[in-house]
Amino acid sequence: MSAELPDFHALIERFEARLPDLLARRSRWLRQPQSRPVRIPAAALLTLGGVFSFLPVLGIWMLPLGLMLVAVDVPALRPPLARMLHWIERKWPGRPADPPPADRV
Repeated sequence: MSAELPDFHALIERFEARLPDLLARRSRWLRQPQSRPVRIPAAALLTLGGVFSFLPVLGIWMLPLGLMLVAVDVPALRPPLARMLHWIERKWPGRPADPPPADRV
């Protein structure tokens, strides 16, 4: 494909930087090793919610989030999810690739 993708965890950290503060803090907490008893059920519920996205309230957005949480514990899922995160990073509208230069007065 192209050059080697950044590390899965580095991509997650860049993704979290774009989230609102509360969501980013929760995501960082869920990825910590001591959060595994909460992370596994949360990942399972998000993945199931994504599978049943045809039902009201649930959505397809839940599936990638659940898979990202699973990938913290299952290294085999990291390369495909790193590709997905890299794709999202390139396609996300308004992404701050480089901060705009400050106006100099």
